[in-house]
Amino acid sequence: MAKEALYWKSLANNIVQCQLCPRLCTIKDKERGNCGVRENQKGKLFSVIYGKPASVAVDPIEKKPLYHFLPGEQTLSFGTAGCNLHCMYCQNWEISQCAPENIHSHDMLPKDIIKETESHKSRIISYTYSEPTIFYEYMYDTAILAKKQDIKNVMVSNGFICQQPLLEISPYIDAANIDFKGNNEFYKKITGAWLDPILETLITLKRKKVWIELTNLIIPTLNDSDKDIKWMVNWIAENLGPDVPIHFSAFWPMHKLSNLPSTSLKTLRKAGKIASKKLNYVYIGNIRDDKGSNTYCPSCKKLLIGRVGFFIIGENNIVDGKCKFCNEKIAGVWQ
Repeated sequence: MAKEALYWKSLANNIVQCQLCPRLCTIKDKERGNCGVRENQKGKLFSVIYGKPASVAVDPIEKKPLYHFLPGEQTLSFGTAGCNLHCMYCQNWEISQCAPENIHSHDMLPKDIIKETESHKSRIISYTYSEPTIFYEYMYDTAILAKKQDIKNVMVSNGFICQQPLLEISPYIDAANIDFKGNNEFYKKITGAWLDPILETLITLKRKKVWIELTNLIIPTLNDSDKDIKWMVNWIAENLGPDVPIHFSAFWPMHKLSNLPSTSLKTLRKAGKIASKKLNYVYIGNIRDDKGSNTYCPSCKKLLIGRVGFFIIGENNIVDGKCKFCNEKIAGVWQ
């Protein structure tokens, strides 16, 4: 269904300007913005994917990935067609780069999402798979209903959003995993976006006390140099602090970058070693690594949570938000 969008303004001759993401698309009548899902209809901007998720599933919260937010819980996850970035390596490109009329979708209004979440006895909803910014109205209305039912809201996002809509939804978002893809040159060349708005998003979410974890997909020859990793880690430590977890993720040839090799475990471990000098919680994902997914105490270094893939093995040694062994406070949301 189409629903009138939030965050836009009228211009002359039935033209509108979307003010949801930093592209600030100027859209003529009967045309859509860069994301492909926000349409000018006779001088008004509409979201054409409201209540139309293209993918709905129940996932471990670790799959988002979030390792410091209610570990072991299941989350109802959904996303629609469309995206405001055009990453050449997108793993969900069949959804994110597809027009909504060209893909099968479900009919699920926000109240239906809540019912589905409760039917699975989950207490978390994740807005994911594509970019939740572009289905903002759908996410916003669902998140408000979720809060009333004591259901947590998680946003898995590229962070490319204007400040006002971000500030408006932040009170309803409990946790976010934000892609921190690389430097500004990388963003412009590989995603068609630019870096500054993402940095601003991270600072705002931190200030608004939304739990943040970061994912950096390491792509050979594009963002895998020591210089790239050191710059990113330093920015995180200086602007967000050492307790924000970062997940270094392996690239596999996909979409428009099928010509590049996959990321080696050696490269990921090197990135992890660099990051561990400044950050307390560093993870390796999207590749098998016996220790890369485990959570260790930054003080006594003992194992707190063991993981294989997205699943916890053994007991959770975080008790009341602290290390069971040395009583060190462990950053995160644990209950």
